[in-house]
Amino acid sequence: MKQIVAGMIAHVDAGKTTLSEALLYRSGALRQLGRVDNGDAFLDTDTLEKQRGITIFSHQANLKYNNLDLTLLDTPGHVDFATQTEQVLSVLDYAILVISATDGVQGYTRTLWRLLARYHVPTIIFINKMDAPGTDAAHLMAQVQQTLSPGCVAFNTVEANATATESPTVPDAAMEDIAMQNDDVLADYLETGTIDDETIRHMIQRREIFPCYFGAALKLTGVDDLMTGLDHWTLPKPAVAEFGAQVFKITHDEQGERLTWVRVTGGALHPKDVVLGAQKVNQLRIYSGTKYETQSVVNAGTVCVITGLTQTCPGQGLGAAADGQQPLMQPVLTYALDPQSEDLHACLTALRQLEDEDPQLHVTWSESLQELRVQVMGTIQLEVLQQLLKDRFQLTVQFGTGSILYQETITAPVEGVGHFEPLRHYAEVHLLLEPAPRGSGLHFAADCSLEVLGRNWQHQVLSNLQAKTQRGVLVGAPLTDVNVTLISGRASIVHSVGGDFREATWRALRQGLMMLRQRGACQLLEPWYRFRLEVGQDQVGRAMTDIQRMNGEFDAPVANTSVATDGTELTTITGVAPVAAMQDYSQTVRAYTHGQGQLECVVDGYRPCHNADEVIADESYVPTADLENTPDSVFCAHGAGYPVAWDQVPEMAHVAYRDLKTD
Repeated sequence: MKQIVAGMIAHVDAGKTTLSEALLYRSGALRQLGRVDNGDAFLDTDTLEKQRGITIFSHQANLKYNNLDLTLLDTPGHVDFATQTEQVLSVLDYAILVISATDGVQGYTRTLWRLLARYHVPTIIFINKMDAPGTDAAHLMAQVQQTLSPGCVAFNTVEANATATESPTVPDAAMEDIAMQNDDVLADYLETGTIDDETIRHMIQRREIFPCYFGAALKLTGVDDLMTGLDHWTLPKPAVAEFGAQVFKITHDEQGERLTWVRVTGGALHPKDVVLGAQKVNQLRIYSGTKYETQSVVNAGTVCVITGLTQTCPGQGLGAAADGQQPLMQPVLTYALDPQSEDLHACLTALRQLEDEDPQLHVTWSESLQELRVQVMGTIQLEVLQQLLKDRFQLTVQFGTGSILYQETITAPVEGVGHFEPLRHYAEVHLLLEPAPRGSGLHFAADCSLEVLGRNWQHQVLSNLQAKTQRGVLVGAPLTDVNVTLISGRASIVHSVGGDFREATWRALRQGLMMLRQRGACQLLEPWYRFRLEVGQDQVGRAMTDIQRMNGEFDAPVANTSVATDGTELTTITGVAPVAAMQDYSQTVRAYTHGQGQLECVVDGYRPCHNADEVIADESYVPTADLENTPDSVFCAHGAGYPVAWDQVPEMAHVAYRDLKTD
């Protein structure tokens, strides 16, 4: 059978889990159709999910239909759990993006669409809840094509029913839309008047077209059309002979056993195989909901769970598989844990296990402050974290007031120099720091002759740049959006060792940042929301004033086709605003709209901080006092090493500077 791994992706409340349930039921994998609102959905297995009626963790289910062996990975829909969703994308053959007909394309739907493009996941769209009054298929199709891609094409009609078609065909009206997405296909279409199925399959796989299906999952409308489409229009990935697997999730079962979830990308995996150094596979499990079956072999294309591994993490490649990309979705808030009467060591141990499952929690412990901190996407995630600590670890704790996670970047190039020469040690490193596009992160490279600095020393420099979080000099926040290039340096044949280049490298980067700070070329960044605000027409003025006060920007208000529960006609305002200013605004909206207004916020990346001077003053960060990230160097004279302040390093350096333009 054709093996396909598909992920269910959606904005919260779009009906993603309901659609998964319907696919399982119609395929015969489930005898009874569960419901999210009844708390008996097959894929919402966790008690917290049943209580809240939302998916919090990704879950697996398996079904067979005709020639299709489909693994479904149901992902969280709430923006606070976007990191869980992103982890799954790297192992998918296809994604099923669910859009609610009553809500249309939401802000978080657009975020998911960008993530799907980043991971090159072919996508099939299911427009759900078409049974709701007032839904308009033509209007929805136009919105999807305008906001997501012109390659979104209707593959069924609103009148789709629960009867599967044996040989699905594309509506004649869609053929021209398909042909328009590829010049070669268009030329053939104009000549022959048709497009063969194999061409369409490859266009879907290349993300040139995105089949759209209309239906209502709760009533099983359009579900068979979607299932038949998955069978007919998908292509499996080619098999690879050499073993490889991609890790996408870490969990612990009820007995505390650590579970590594992988997609096998090549070859085969057996119990007792060695996959990481001396680590051996214990059991191989294939889950469906909460139940699993052990396997004696797992072949390429299969999603399975490995027990016995302790050093795995999401995104890691095993065997021939390369490590995945660094996640794009990052937490923007940090909270200190208030242990109440609980033991801090027990709290740290529990949080470390939860961080093992979700590395984006970034649990930190300050010995001097005796403080535990976590990083989260929003308050819903924080509430779930608090409940997890209580349910799984019997720890009743609170969290303090959240604060913003800032980042820092630069606005001009500079050459930074680090020199480390205590007695019988020697290393000098010259780094070129240049501004990079927003959202690109840190990139490290070498542009240095091997005659100037040997290959081993250059490798040491690049490895040390990646060995820890590099911090800025304004508030000590992580550095981002900078290209760092090794351009020169010097080693001693007699005295240089690897640790010398670690010290010189870190000092060189910080010294360059201090030079830029002196020139006013360091910049503080803060996270911004992209928001969608619905208020009554008579409240638009108040809302616009609030947004301006929060230093936000908004588009022209648009009259909404929907009305509030009290009959109030709603107006939609969209725009962007700093997280720091808007994070608690939803409570204000509920107050002045008497519960009829609605605010939806999605993190839209980092931008220059709107009140940078105030934040920098409040932080009172002294970069020269941060001894773990010192910008100063160490030189040697008369048989002894001595410190040299960062601003005196240029005149003391042993290697000449490049002639850099700094205008």
